[in-house]
Amino acid sequence: MIRTVQITEISFDCSLDDLDWTEQDQLELEERLPHHYIGMVVELEVDDDADDDEITEELLDEVSCDSGWCINSIDFRHILK
Repeated sequence: MIRTVQITEISFDCSLDDLDWTEQDQLELEERLPHHYIGMVVELEVDDDADDDEITEELLDEVSCDSGWCINSIDFRHILK
């Protein structure tokens, strides 16, 4: 079943163990990156009886793969058709 959700809040972990990556780089990206995803509508393929925890897990996987970063937290709302 396809469930449609809209991201309402998201927080990323943009830390790296890299000598060229500064704390300032991390903070700037953690501030900018959410603006790309907040408001985004995502269609997720989940089981018919999927609860919010399962939908959250799918959404985390989708956004993490798309962004290339780990996610600290994410909130969403269901879009009903």
